[in-house]
Amino acid sequence: MTHRRLAAAALAAGCWTATPLDAQVTTPPLLAPPPGLKLPATHETRLPNGLRLVVVPMHEVPLVQVVLSVAGGAREDGSLPGLATFTGNMLDEGAGTRDATSIAAEAAYLGATLFTGSDWNGVNVGLRVPKRTMRPALDLMSDVVLRPRFATSEVERQRGLRLASLLQQKDVPQAVAGNAFNAIVFPEDHPYHRPIGGDSVSTAALDSATVRAFYSRTFRPERTTVIVTGDITLPEARAELEKRFGSWSGSASAASRTPSSAVAPERRPRTVYLIDKPGAAQSVIRMGHPGLDRSSLDYYAVQVMNTLLGGSFSSRLNSNLRETKGYTYGARSGFDYQPLPGAFIAAADVRTDVTDSSLIEFNLELRRIRDSLVDPDELERTKQYLALRVPGSFETTGQMAGQVGTLLTFGLPFTWFDDYVRRIMAVTREDVRRVARAHVHPDSMVVVVVGDVAKIRPHIEKLGWGSVVPRQP
Repeated sequence: MTHRRLAAAALAAGCWTATPLDAQVTTPPLLAPPPGLKLPATHETRLPNGLRLVVVPMHEVPLVQVVLSVAGGAREDGSLPGLATFTGNMLDEGAGTRDATSIAAEAAYLGATLFTGSDWNGVNVGLRVPKRTMRPALDLMSDVVLRPRFATSEVERQRGLRLASLLQQKDVPQAVAGNAFNAIVFPEDHPYHRPIGGDSVSTAALDSATVRAFYSRTFRPERTTVIVTGDITLPEARAELEKRFGSWSGSASAASRTPSSAVAPERRPRTVYLIDKPGAAQSVIRMGHPGLDRSSLDYYAVQVMNTLLGGSFSSRLNSNLRETKGYTYGARSGFDYQPLPGAFIAAADVRTDVTDSSLIEFNLELRRIRDSLVDPDELERTKQYLALRVPGSFETTGQMAGQVGTLLTFGLPFTWFDDYVRRIMAVTREDVRRVARAHVHPDSMVVVVVGDVAKIRPHIEKLGWGSVVPRQP
């Protein structure tokens, strides 16, 4: 019997009755205080060769996650941007006696997922595997970490693929806007000035010898951290890793080139940079300035402030530009936290004909968060949103490994999350306005717009936002 027939039969039998209007719920229920967060214990040790091991037992599911990270990453690229990410991607393109196809086939046979790559702070190798096939999967992982081939033919093939990808990115407005924004905000000798994946010039210079030299210089056990989460104990993890990585050693003369500091970017008068995309149906807007150090005492208040401003779907920027104005599918803002501070950025992709109007609304919301005290109900909803989403960030072995990795990256204690909810809930209206005034500066924005310049430039110039500068992609 169909649902429609069932409904008709129930109505005929008098089984369903309509809810009286005066009994209908017209206000949402009040939320209870956020529950306390109790995380599994974190255990730490070091192998004799200096490798750091961090283990978080999670015995609910017979899975194990292993993430090995060699400190440095793209911050060590030097004169060849993209070198670290290229090296990270090459690790599983042949290792030991296996080629890339054999590595992928063996991982699949073991029910494992093996991934390699690099970010600004480290070269990473990750393994997610059922407990029962963990040992052969760790053998495979150790080959990838300790015995990569970096064969000339594979390096040339991957170099060609990256060059093709970089060429394609020149036709992607979002990529063009992001690269231009970073190049303007950060000075030339800053690691973030150039794309993490490099450019065509630096990529063309990559060869097997260059990749091997980077690997030899950076891959050392005393610079390596392994995070293990899942159905395992510290003694088990130590025994398995010592068996595979205990004899690993590096050259005593090898030195890290990771910069302990960089020339700090400076705020400048607001300037609009236009990158031409003739005939574009939309304009890609990226605006911001140098951001905030992760160790700042303002961190918790800034989290609340930015969530209000543009860090959630119900944020002011998204509600204004998407829901009220209909200019875009989404508007957002955020702080890029890195050991070397990243940028504050607000962004949206908007219709060409409302580019100037969208900039006006961005400016309105950036000033409103600075100038007015937030409504108490809006503040409470935002704090509840941040507090209640925390437990969902620790559900899987991969999420747990990621959160522990973040704590290690910033030198934070493993107990940091114990106090997170309390600190978020303690943020006041005055705190939000204070940190907005301290860390959001509408008059010092770098504004990058990729779009049809012939159509948008006259309207943007009428805004009186200072210099309007054409820029090549």
